[in-house]
Amino acid sequence: MRWHFHLASPPHADGVFNMALDEALMRRAGRTGEAVFRVYGWSAPTLSLGRNQRARGWYDEAGARALGVGFVRRPTGGRALLHDHEVTYSATMPLDDAAEARVAYDFINDVLLGALSRLGVKAERASTPTSLPPGVRPCFDVPAAREIVVEGRKLVGSAQWRRGGALLQHGSVLIRDDQATISRLTKTTSDDPPAAATLLNALGREPSLEEVSGPIRESLQAAVGARAEPLCSDRELERDVERLAVAYADESWTWRR
Repeated sequence: MRWHFHLASPPHADGVFNMALDEALMRRAGRTGEAVFRVYGWSAPTLSLGRNQRARGWYDEAGARALGVGFVRRPTGGRALLHDHEVTYSATMPLDDAAEARVAYDFINDVLLGALSRLGVKAERASTPTSLPPGVRPCFDVPAAREIVVEGRKLVGSAQWRRGGALLQHGSVLIRDDQATISRLTKTTSDDPPAAATLLNALGREPSLEEVSGPIRESLQAAVGARAEPLCSDRELERDVERLAVAYADESWTWRR
């Protein structure tokens, strides 16, 4: 499989564009048979909702606007996640069945673990057999089995989606832990989640997105044994992004349930 690596310039965009491009790249994988590992950031704090998460009526939208926090619903499952002080990744590849998806999940985590090691972060896979249904509790509340943790605390939150013979997996590597903001924006009374692991705590400083992207690319190339070429956009990809951006901006999708 041919891999590309994509770090846009500038690398930060809004939630609608980020979700539209991730899905468009998944469609591209099904069309071309090529894989893309993308690293990106967010131009404004954004709370992303899992595909099947119940959210309508649960969040204080006025309070979120006052804090400058937007909302977007992901194509992937899982629970709420605040995107702000983090490095976000996506991996898209041609893939057909659930068994291959599990293999892909472990492969992508291997790439991330290799990148973290290059940065000097001692991370590992969680062994806790925790399985949590979609809900208003934050994604980083409790690590599930095989997720990436540091000293038992979740550092990377990831989710997958398969469609049309292709897979999308994307997730966040926390630079700073601001996930408690999610609890403060819910209309139900809830305690702040346990502290998550962060690159700040692991390294004693906050690395830039560009500083993290280099080790990810190096780790990907080591894993596949080949150079990951830059992604060159094409008109079909751009058209998909344009169409999908309309869908992700639609309030009926964001608050579908």
